[in-house]
Amino acid sequence: MAVETREFRAEARFQRVSPQKARLVLDLIKGRGVQEALETAAFTKKRIAPVIHKLLTSAVDNAKFVAGEEGIDLDVDNLYVKQALANDGPRMKRIRPAPMGRAYRYQRRLAHIVVSLAEREAAGDLVTKAEEPEAAPKKTGKKAAKKA
Repeated sequence: MAVETREFRAEARFQRVSPQKARLVLDLIKGRGVQEALETAAFTKKRIAPVIHKLLTSAVDNAKFVAGEEGIDLDVDNLYVKQALANDGPRMKRIRPAPMGRAYRYQRRLAHIVVSLAEREAAGDLVTKAEEPEAAPKKTGKKAAKKA
């Protein structure tokens, strides 16, 4: 009987940071517990880190709200960051003045950041003792027939 784990997510769309730079901070919090991820985001010296901190708190609040509405027994201390993505958003095309009356085009990138939380499995579900392997099956074929 497999118990389905719920995911609780939050999105921050159209953020003025390149997805590559956002992924630097998101990689720090992937797979961590919520409390540890919040502390990591709070003390990371990147411009996008406060946005990710706010996004994490929003995902925790979403989890609390959904658990209250649906009557799910949720342990907030048992939540962890299951997924943290930074996808490309639309790009803003800009022009920079160049020498001799020319213009260079460049693009300002935007990111859609998605954080999804899930509850860790209970420690009782872990296997504590490995099963002993069964005896190897006997060989059959030409070589086995010759030996016999």
